[in-house]
Amino acid sequence: MKILLVSDEECLYLWDYYRPGRLDGIDLILSCGDLNAEYLSFLVTMGRAPVLYVHGNHDGGYDKHPPEGCTCIEDQVVCVGGLRILGLGGSPWYSGGPHQYTEREMERRIRRLRYRLYRTGGVDIVVTHAPPRGVGDGEDPAHIGFDALLPLLDKYHPQYLLHGHIHLRYGADQTRIREYGDTKVINVTEKYVLEIPNRAHKSAYPGEVRWITRQPEAKFIDMEYPLGL
Repeated sequence: MKILLVSDEECLYLWDYYRPGRLDGIDLILSCGDLNAEYLSFLVTMGRAPVLYVHGNHDGGYDKHPPEGCTCIEDQVVCVGGLRILGLGGSPWYSGGPHQYTEREMERRIRRLRYRLYRTGGVDIVVTHAPPRGVGDGEDPAHIGFDALLPLLDKYHPQYLLHGHIHLRYGADQTRIREYGDTKVINVTEKYVLEIPNRAHKSAYPGEVRWITRQPEAKFIDMEYPLGL
């Protein structure tokens, strides 16, 4: 599966200067937040691949005008191509704006997902806006990472944690890919392309989005995902 990862900065190559074919071969698009809603709608239209997103701390406008044709996965687990994907957007609280959370609030969000994660046997990709504390985060209150994400990584060992929030141009010490235990932590600011083999799943194929946890305003759907995979 070929996944386009985007966050924080609209890519002119894929928007203002877009040419047909530039999104060919993309099976899925994941947004880690802080992007113009029209940009995500453009990507889902031109790429013809599902766009899944979480909120950044500057996405308050999504509440009234969400990206058309895209799917919010906040506090949800979905399965695409056999990959279990968890969404946990927002930044640490610093000014009281939308999509800002205290450590305790983030801990509660994660705790509410424990049963769902047990049902799925874990998670393969965690999509966040802010990084984990001490893994590519900043030092000021607006850009420190979440301590609450670290126990999640320690327990479930996802293959990837994807985040934005920390622009790579913030400093020379910013690197795109870091490692925390068994997890690759990727700063996807602007864009990054990730290729992952599809997991074995009797009904999975690239581009199919299957809800494992509660779909917004819908009944719970048991996705028949084999535990322990």
